[in-house]
Amino acid sequence: MKVLIIGGVAAGTKAAAKLKRVNRDADIMIITKDSEISYAGCGLPYYVGGDIKEKEQLIVNTPEKFAALTGVAVRTGVEAAALDGQAKKVTVRNLSDNQEEVLDYDICVISVGASAVIPKLLGAGLPGVFKMRTPNDAVTMRAYINEQQVKRAVVAGGGFIGLEIAENLMKQGIKVTVVDLASQILPNVFDPEMAAYIKRRLQKMGVRILTSTKLEAVVGTERAEGVQTDNGIIPADLVVMSVGIRPNTGFLADSGIEMVKGTIVVDEQMRTSLNDVYAAGDCVMVRNRITGKPQWSAMGSSANYEGRTLAQIIGGSSKSYPGVLGTGVVKLPDLNCGRTGLTEIQAKEQGYQVETVLGVTDDKAHYYPDADAFAVKMIADRDSHKLLGVQVIGAGAVDKMTDIAAVSIAMNAKLEDLENLDLAYAPPFSTAIHPFVQTVYMLLNKLNQDMVSMTPAEYAAGRAKGYKIVDVSPEPGIPGALYVDLAKVNGPVEGLGKDDKILLVCLKGKRSYFLQNRLKHYGYTNTVVLEGARFFNEVKVEGIKFTVSPEDITRVKALGFLQDKQTANCFNGRVITRNGKITAEESKIIAEAAERFGSGEIAMTSRLTIEIQSVPYENIEPLRAFLEDSGLETGGTGSKVRPVVSCKGTTCQYGLIDTFSLSEEIHERFYHGYSQVKLPHKFKIAVGGCPNNCVKPDLNDLGIIGQRVPAVDKDKCRNCAVCHVVESCPIKVAEMSEGKIAIQTDQCNHCGRCLEKCPFDAVAMEENGYKIYIGGRWGKKTAHGRTLDKIFTDREEVMETVEKCILFFRDQGITGERFADTIARIGFEKAQEIILSDELLLHKDENLAAQKHLKGGATC
Repeated sequence: MKVLIIGGVAAGTKAAAKLKRVNRDADIMIITKDSEISYAGCGLPYYVGGDIKEKEQLIVNTPEKFAALTGVAVRTGVEAAALDGQAKKVTVRNLSDNQEEVLDYDICVISVGASAVIPKLLGAGLPGVFKMRTPNDAVTMRAYINEQQVKRAVVAGGGFIGLEIAENLMKQGIKVTVVDLASQILPNVFDPEMAAYIKRRLQKMGVRILTSTKLEAVVGTERAEGVQTDNGIIPADLVVMSVGIRPNTGFLADSGIEMVKGTIVVDEQMRTSLNDVYAAGDCVMVRNRITGKPQWSAMGSSANYEGRTLAQIIGGSSKSYPGVLGTGVVKLPDLNCGRTGLTEIQAKEQGYQVETVLGVTDDKAHYYPDADAFAVKMIADRDSHKLLGVQVIGAGAVDKMTDIAAVSIAMNAKLEDLENLDLAYAPPFSTAIHPFVQTVYMLLNKLNQDMVSMTPAEYAAGRAKGYKIVDVSPEPGIPGALYVDLAKVNGPVEGLGKDDKILLVCLKGKRSYFLQNRLKHYGYTNTVVLEGARFFNEVKVEGIKFTVSPEDITRVKALGFLQDKQTANCFNGRVITRNGKITAEESKIIAEAAERFGSGEIAMTSRLTIEIQSVPYENIEPLRAFLEDSGLETGGTGSKVRPVVSCKGTTCQYGLIDTFSLSEEIHERFYHGYSQVKLPHKFKIAVGGCPNNCVKPDLNDLGIIGQRVPAVDKDKCRNCAVCHVVESCPIKVAEMSEGKIAIQTDQCNHCGRCLEKCPFDAVAMEENGYKIYIGGRWGKKTAHGRTLDKIFTDREEVMETVEKCILFFRDQGITGERFADTIARIGFEKAQEIILSDELLLHKDENLAAQKHLKGGATC
């Protein structure tokens, strides 16, 4: 049996390897136009982000290794040009010399996958515009980011891959804007209210998301400089096209094979409409496992399953491929999202009588460290109680929740089949009643009318209008709502009429349900529980001024917005400058931003950032977006490297070093480059051009001061009546001693004012460089930094030492203590020994990967 497999990434290699095990005598050849086969396409964004260090880690098998392991022949650089199903021949083209040849087969397997769609836009071919489909895409993108020092990126497309790329660009310290033409991110994957929640969470993490926005062009001359949308220009150094994929089936146009929108139609045995031609992977249209209707599901997982099943079928097994559920999971900044089955919208379109519930559950025992919550939307058929779909969002193991749902749907389970599932429990992993089962209980309670509730989608659509909101949280948290202490309800509640329309809201939903149960007992006829409660919904009482929650005060502080203590909902937003240096155009933008989004007033901070005063909470995101469009950013708070402050030594008459250049390099490498690195506390850096100490480098966690160290040649001293060196010394450490010039080296501050003052060159420069102070601090508890013993003469060595100090603080510091305290605890001499060695840089990756100082100690 001669088997020709066209395409060799997931489905093709899986089919070839399995078939060779099923039938060792089979003559199997894979042809592929790529130079690589069997690569981890789903891992590409993580190579860009740095989680995957080497390109080789993305390659599951090289052609040579695969051929040796399996016995399958592999030809790379060969592209299928045409298929003749009657003659059982495939015309192929060698891409190296463009020569064609014809290959015959007994059985042909088409597994050509799909390619990224690049919109036909002006500027789409500029350097800096990328797709994400092959290892080469990821390798060239990461190299471009490093070479061009990319600061801002636009990702076109808010699907799984687009959002994964956005997360990994953020890991590189890049400001990211996601643009999507659809009205929501993750369209056709999550229902609108779930997508809206994900969008809010991503925006709170600093990802700018623009939905219902059309991409019109890439702007730039020699390289990408931004994108033109129907809402204006978004500046960017990098543009990633992730707007979709298209099956690589163009060569089949004249083959007579049945296709739908470029996808190959197959039956349950993966057979196409042509005899002895099968297909699998991203290029095929399979079936939805629930509805039995055609569905395109381009996933690496289903491609592998299809390839393996196909091999067994070709090998003679009585197998069939049952179809897909669209199961998927995505890792986002501090958030994981999983889904399987039908969305609510899809289920209704298929004619089901749909019932849903949105439940919030603990993801593990609430008392266990790092316990968080799941927001789970469960979808079922109202008549049969058959489970149709699940969408789950949370910081924890959403894949486990999604997989339980996928198995349940595949087994045609009803909700009643799932309410006593014997699932694994231990505090680090789950709750005693598994969160999946808890959600089943909620949906059954709703179906049985034991719980009457309102979905988040209904609440967002305004269904709560006219309802009296009752806050059932452990502590009052909804301004203007009637607060009810659940534990004290043993009869009618004062202020609530028994026929009032009452919306019960707590933190996650459980207390509201408990109160509803009690109120029903006491004769209340119209109570409704808000599903998802305050955890999922933004709850406001009509006519009551919005008050910012403590959680959001903390969140926006991390974005550079500190609460104005004179108000309940206004903040002062810090605009980062380059050490206080901005252009005239930037100053106009900041002034306009202050007028449009704040009080119109601007203040300078001691760290040379600019504060826009009195920005209402609801104006924070519009303000940040406005500034980002002009290349400006907010920030400068939190337990991390803070913006660098420097004097104007570059232009000052006393300046000994180029402070602007040095501090800007530090800013880029450590404020931006280490923006995602949590430290025990804030880490402040100051650069001074001379010992005048204008920006107090010795009172910062790390300080750098320019140095010019004098050297005395007494043989050249003429014992002048008036010594110009002595006269020029501002701190009077130069003196005539026994008729010769002398400088008290232990007191000299290396200001350089004495240099070139002696006409006979008795005093000349010995070293020109930098002195580094560590462990300084200003504030309630002052500490003066101490200098490292050496004078640094090489700027790159200075940068390495700055990095080693940051790494030392992260490695040796205790959460909540300042760098000065770390130095004092360990001892200056020991700290200096560690910092001046190379050990910290050798273990840098391990240090940065460790889950340390997740809270930090900075309060401002």
